[in-house]
Amino acid sequence: MKSALSLLALYVAQASAGTVIWNGFFNSSFTSSTFDQWSWSNQIAPWQWYIHGSAATSQYLGVSPNFKNPADTSEAQGLRTTIDGTAFWNGQTMERTEVIPQTSANLGTGHLYYHFSLKTSSTNAPNPGFEHQIAFFESHFTELKFGLISGASGTSDSTLRWDIGGVSQWTTTLQPNTWYNFAYDIDFSASTVGLWTSTGSDDLKQVIPNKSASTSTNSADWHIGVLRLPNGGTNAAAEDWFWSGIFIEQAPITTSIAGPKAGSAAPGSSTPVGSTTAVPTSSHSSTVVPVTTTSTASGPAQTQWGQCGGNGYTGPTTCASGFKCVAVSPPYYYQCQ
Repeated sequence: MKSALSLLALYVAQASAGTVIWNGFFNSSFTSSTFDQWSWSNQIAPWQWYIHGSAATSQYLGVSPNFKNPADTSEAQGLRTTIDGTAFWNGQTMERTEVIPQTSANLGTGHLYYHFSLKTSSTNAPNPGFEHQIAFFESHFTELKFGLISGASGTSDSTLRWDIGGVSQWTTTLQPNTWYNFAYDIDFSASTVGLWTSTGSDDLKQVIPNKSASTSTNSADWHIGVLRLPNGGTNAAAEDWFWSGIFIEQAPITTSIAGPKAGSAAPGSSTPVGSTTAVPTSSHSSTVVPVTTTSTASGPAQTQWGQCGGNGYTGPTTCASGFKCVAVSPPYYYQCQ
């Protein structure tokens, strides 16, 4: 009976989840140097990497099982982004370390949920005297902010806030070593945006109903990372921000922090079942795994939301019964849906 109830709960969870159209999950083989394989002439999924300072990539980006929310069992590792006194990009006066989705999927149509979890630490803590723009779109129609907002009075502000068009809609005091989970609820057809959030391992809950906004994206302008304004001063001290569970899905929303591939990477594990990031080692790679719709071939079958093809991919290429292998970001990433 207990087993039957567990299977029923899993079925209900899958039935209520949306369709993932892009994810930035980190498999067990992903390292900071993997980001360097992307370039404007070699635009490989799932991440663009060009907004950063002059130091080595490892100074600004780190990937480790220790960097993810333990409740996230859809990926093997999480991401650390760091800004410091070298993180000036393209001659600008603000410090920036940001990665951006690399995909051919349309991330700006219909009703979508932009998911991510965010944490800071008491080590290399963010400076509350500076404005930080976090997980933002280039038009800034919605984003998180932390610290003393540029032009505000005072010397510091430990508030983490969520904005629509520069106006705060939700706030909390940022606590170190706490995972904050978010989903931007963006209805591009209705031009509205709302917020779902929770902490730790708690399921997401809607805290701000959808409100009018100038929703727009070219599918490559969602900045995962931090832009720190100087606020009239400079501070070379490093600040670390940790990220987990980054993906975008069509409605309905996945509320579980375990993610859309729950159980494919156990808490604290560095070996997921079926990697979720395909990164070719050369821009000349041309091997594309054909789309497969059944699991009749010998060998293991990939589960729902698992990767089933793409350049450099060596895992299962057939999907479990009831699912088919869909080209999400060809030729780099195919997924069982």
